[in-house]
Amino acid sequence: MDQSQPVADGVPFEQEYRVFSRSCGAEYTAAGEVRFRLWAPAVETVSLRLADELVPMMPTGAGWFELLVNNLAPGTPYAFILPDGMAVPDPAGRGLESDVHGSSVLVDPTAYRWRHGAWSGRPWSEAVIYELHVGTFTEEGTFAAAAKKLAVLADLGITMIELMPVAAFGGARGWGYDGVLLYTPHPAYGTPDDMKSFIDTAHGLGLMVMLDVVYNHFGIDGNYLDVYAPAFFLGEGTPWGPRPDVSQDATRDFMIENALYWIEEFALDGLRLDAADQIEQDKESVQFTEDLALRVRQMFPERHVHLVVEDNRNITRLHERAEDNSTPLYDGVWNDGYHHLVHAWATAEHCGHYRAFSTNFWPRIAKTLATGFALQGERADGKGDELLGEPSGHLPPVTFVNFLQNHDQVGNRGRGERLWSLIEEDLGERLLTMLLLAPQIPLLFMGDEFRSKGRFFFFRDYPEALRETDPEERLQQARDFGTDDMSPDEIRDPNAPATFATSKLQWEEAETETGRAARAAFRALLEKRRRHLMPLLENVGGDVGHMLLAEDGRLAIDWQLGEFRWQLRGNFGESRITLPPTHGKTVHVHPPSAEADIRDLSEFPPGSLIVVCG
Repeated sequence: MDQSQPVADGVPFEQEYRVFSRSCGAEYTAAGEVRFRLWAPAVETVSLRLADELVPMMPTGAGWFELLVNNLAPGTPYAFILPDGMAVPDPAGRGLESDVHGSSVLVDPTAYRWRHGAWSGRPWSEAVIYELHVGTFTEEGTFAAAAKKLAVLADLGITMIELMPVAAFGGARGWGYDGVLLYTPHPAYGTPDDMKSFIDTAHGLGLMVMLDVVYNHFGIDGNYLDVYAPAFFLGEGTPWGPRPDVSQDATRDFMIENALYWIEEFALDGLRLDAADQIEQDKESVQFTEDLALRVRQMFPERHVHLVVEDNRNITRLHERAEDNSTPLYDGVWNDGYHHLVHAWATAEHCGHYRAFSTNFWPRIAKTLATGFALQGERADGKGDELLGEPSGHLPPVTFVNFLQNHDQVGNRGRGERLWSLIEEDLGERLLTMLLLAPQIPLLFMGDEFRSKGRFFFFRDYPEALRETDPEERLQQARDFGTDDMSPDEIRDPNAPATFATSKLQWEEAETETGRAARAAFRALLEKRRRHLMPLLENVGGDVGHMLLAEDGRLAIDWQLGEFRWQLRGNFGESRITLPPTHGKTVHVHPPSAEADIRDLSEFPPGSLIVVCG
């Protein structure tokens, strides 16, 4: 079947309904008629339970079971019954009756009526990404409550929301990286239609929405696939759960269809693949990440759909541009190296993940700004003799998603402190300026717009049998993210409701005098990015960054963006210095009182910075 055109009973759906036909799960094929399909190669029989009725499913070969049922209304609960009587939810179900241990419910994907169905997205060059966790973004922790905050973010100049994973997981609360029902929005956040309404509201405000998806492992709590389809997974898993075997056709189809499902049915503008470098497969198969991207590009040629990976290998093949500068595979990659270097310099935290980034700061920070990766085929302290990374200067600067913090670096610290609690206010302003007015794609963590000092922890809601008995693993993780002085008795219980409650974003901070000033400065920076920088990034190519000077807090970088030269000069030291002159119009200067000395004499007082376009 050509899946580029959604169909039901052979009749195309109107595109505004956004239906994606899948190979598994429960699908309406006509009014009231539902086809149920399940891949269960480890069992000989499967039955379908509809309310109180039990109906045998028909084996169709290769481990598949199928059943066509009439007169079924949306909201009908159902579950698959294994030979020993165990009831399991639909691994590709759209909704749940209660939680991941209970029944699935039928969902009519055409029920939601899109208010902004003609939305086709925005170019990647316009992305200013705001990462949020639905459960802690508001006090209510729902899609509906989060939607009410979107107008504020759009007014500030945010252009893309990145949702941390929403696939249903065990318990009521968690980060979402332990999802077990990848097609089902987590019930605590709301219904599938609630999620669609959130995205629809965002589109009405000009905001793109990207979803963080996890294909490198499944969670443990509520993962029943391993019972009836152990071939779905590799023999060797991860500490967080089993690893899908994407060399297996049924597994690969399940995962790639999941990506297409989110983009089509929920009108998402893109996906961020968590730890894509941890997705393992045999070398003979087409690489999963490439296969997924090609399918997405083939299915949505008329929309701006953006794909981003988290990939610590610092490789370039997923991001190479075509001759016309279009994107065959992935638009961007999370640039951890930029964060690690800036964080290690600004906080003087040099342990764990920051050890390899704890020396020669400014030449390396400048390299990431000018040419992309921090590691481009070189050795790193604590990483052995292996040469890490690949040269990346030939890629457009918008390939690299830079950030000062995200959920990982805050939540895994152990004490949950944000960067704004660790550095002085003036330094924070300069680092934020450098992030927002450099030609890379900036990513903010929720609360960065008012420089929140509220804490954000790692939290979850596991049953007693699955909880850690030894906090040493969490302690080591905290030390890896900078808190090397942390003691075991400081580790918060991730399962305690108070840990989750403390992680709620403190919106009252935004209304303090400091918060209002921070938001005003944030809005002004993003307005300058929108007016002066975004137009230059629309079709930017590679080999545009040039490092003029970078040592001891002195920074001078130029980017040739078409006919214009974008220039950054900064003095992060404590002495007055001279830097290479700038030519053109001042876009931003900090502090404003330094502009005359900087422009006339190229002299920079301590803590000064300028951005010029000429």
